[in-house]
Amino acid sequence: MSVSQQTPLPYVPGQTSDAPPRQWLTTTLFLLPTIILLSVFLIYPLLSSFWLSLLNWNGLGQNAKFIWLNNWITMAQDPLFLRALANNCILAVVSIAVQIPIGLGLAVLLDKAGKRSRILKIIYFLPLLMSSVAVGVLFKNFYDPNFGPLNTVLTAIGLGSWAVDWLGDPRWSLIATAAVVCWQSIPFYMILFLAGLASMPGELREAAVLDGANEWTIFFRITLPYLSGTIRTAILLVIIGSLRYFDLVFVMTGGGPDGSSELMATYMYRQVFNSFQLGYGSAVASGMFVIVVVVAGLGMRITRRFETEV
Repeated sequence: MSVSQQTPLPYVPGQTSDAPPRQWLTTTLFLLPTIILLSVFLIYPLLSSFWLSLLNWNGLGQNAKFIWLNNWITMAQDPLFLRALANNCILAVVSIAVQIPIGLGLAVLLDKAGKRSRILKIIYFLPLLMSSVAVGVLFKNFYDPNFGPLNTVLTAIGLGSWAVDWLGDPRWSLIATAAVVCWQSIPFYMILFLAGLASMPGELREAAVLDGANEWTIFFRITLPYLSGTIRTAILLVIIGSLRYFDLVFVMTGGGPDGSSELMATYMYRQVFNSFQLGYGSAVASGMFVIVVVVAGLGMRITRRFETEV
């Protein structure tokens, strides 16, 4: 058989040669629903937010006025926004200090317990399955200064001087809400660390036991270094989540009192729906997006550099 009469090889995806038209059509049809959904629910709202941030508009009527970057300049000088940003940073620090160690500790204990921990895993995971609104209402009653269980117990055991208005006192409102945020989010990082532990070779632990290492030595010399990549990922997720947090804090305090628990997201909500400053609220929302993207980019770059050096 001559070369010109040989049967052509079938198309293999990934080859450098041009794909048949039918292959491109099939790929496009499969991707089209995803592209439409992303465009409608992600790309268009994002671009609209940036456009609205350049306007002075209350969201009603046709009296929108193009004011260039005035909203962005105002936001950068707004002490209330800067305080909300600081509160987000405090929430991030508290979340890292609480969620990561407790989530890691629970994961190690549950992994060590093996099959006996199935019921405990379900119990520990329940807070993450609950609605944030329901959790906010629950703990708002829990912190109630007059009839809440927390102050009632403190008074009953002789610590009545510790009973304060947890959500109404500017000194405690942010810490009280941060504690609830941590309580609900810890199960997520527990599962993340459990997945990391499940991938750890059992030979490492067995070799350490044969060498006479105790549990603390195994944890600090083997488990912790092995999970270093997972820990860095968890820290990055905590920071990003803390910078865009909204629902639970909004239900419990609404950002009050006197802005003591105000976050960027709650501040944005109040500017749009309470003050009807749609342009300025869009600038705050766009600013949040820029901050989160920058922090996420820096975090991933630092993580990659650290892994390369190691």
